[in-house]
Amino acid sequence: MKIVLASSSPRRFELLSAAGFAPEVVRPECEEVVQEGLSPSETVESLAEQKCKAVINSIGCTNTPVIAADTVVALGSKVIGKPKDRNDAEKILSGLSGRIHQVYTGVAIFYRGETSVFSVKTDVEFKTLSKREIDSYCDTDEPYDKAGAYAIQGKASFMVKRINGSYSNVVGLPVCEVVEKLQELGFLEK
Repeated sequence: MKIVLASSSPRRFELLSAAGFAPEVVRPECEEVVQEGLSPSETVESLAEQKCKAVINSIGCTNTPVIAADTVVALGSKVIGKPKDRNDAEKILSGLSGRIHQVYTGVAIFYRGETSVFSVKTDVEFKTLSKREIDSYCDTDEPYDKAGAYAIQGKASFMVKRINGSYSNVVGLPVCEVVEKLQELGFLEK
């Protein structure tokens, strides 16, 4: 099942491939603009829709679904993006240590002239991390291109005490909900 993935994320590509799709990657070329005062879910929905529109504008309308996504980590209403550097990664991980935070992924799917936009939230609880554990993790290259400075599917799995919600959402794409939306849009049969 061919689809267009409006993302250069290898994690999203792997998730869709594992679910039986054949994603064609088209990197969205757009300046991501975040309005002030949006909630984390509104932020990721807006960013996903911007990416989806950018790809549709570059490739034109197609009979193939275009899927775009954006993921953020939030502690309460505070959005935590990707760390700027090692010091920032250490600070982010220290702030998440021993606490429950939320991972939001916004998804925009364009198919046959219709765009559907939604978001999924997953609660993630971290164990209390020692300074040594944070330092060791920051010695890897893993935290630096990830929202919240960690990859649940990678070396950071030791940090996660429990999750409530979609695991694939924390990785970067809520696969179950994407499939359900593709069924609603008529691309997939139920």
